[in-house]
Amino acid sequence: MIFFRSDEEINLIKISAQVLGKAHAEVAKLIRPGITTKELDEVAETFIRDNGGLPSFKGYNKFPASLCISVNDVVVHGIPGRYELRDGDIVSIDCGVLLNGFHSDSAYTYPVGEVSQAVRRLLSRTKESLYVGLEKAVDGGRVGDIGYAIQTYSERFGYSVVRELVGHGVGQHLHEAPEVPNYGKRGQGPKLKEGMILAIEPMINFGKKGIVQERDGWTIRTADRKPSAHFEHTVAVRKGKPEVLTTFEYIEAVTANTSLMVETSELMAA
Repeated sequence: MIFFRSDEEINLIKISAQVLGKAHAEVAKLIRPGITTKELDEVAETFIRDNGGLPSFKGYNKFPASLCISVNDVVVHGIPGRYELRDGDIVSIDCGVLLNGFHSDSAYTYPVGEVSQAVRRLLSRTKESLYVGLEKAVDGGRVGDIGYAIQTYSERFGYSVVRELVGHGVGQHLHEAPEVPNYGKRGQGPKLKEGMILAIEPMINFGKKGIVQERDGWTIRTADRKPSAHFEHTVAVRKGKPEVLTTFEYIEAVTANTSLMVETSELMAA
């Protein structure tokens, strides 16, 4: 079932999203070689709870942590633990917050220390593909318009789009209808209508699109072990122009003019 949210409900999601954006920034402050992924998870959970929210991911289908932390060739759903970030890594931080009865969901991928220019371009272009896709989240369009935009933008650089993992509706439940693939055909899929809330989240591989799941039942890696990047916003479908409910503002205040910064072209949103 697809839900259509009132302006009042959308505002509640925006409040949740502000806490989420600030939690991301608290994590971003600590990303450096030597810190463990478990330490980052603990910081996020403490901040979310101290600000009246609950971590959306913790306990969801028995997931054991508040963050999904995915390093290098891990696409998504990495479990925080003893791994220490290293110079040259990339690390995706995916987080959700439940506040006032509504979830918000967003992700951001960071370069750690000295990362090759080719991998930095993967991060920038994946972030750009997010904005290319979310521009299509407008009343009267189709879900396939979003996926087509992301896919065609990403594949022009020789990257590949993960097929098995998709974006989704979000609201009173963390995952709601409809599914929002990062690939597809224009004019196909469910019709987009004002008030739909979507988590749009390109997962773009440097190499081939194939993935494998680890024995822990959660961690998803690229089959060719090449890097993967992941960026995500929660978006409200509106007439003419989508409303982005989550924010990277707090992240980018922390990462500006540092090695953690992920640049985009001047045509893309911040």
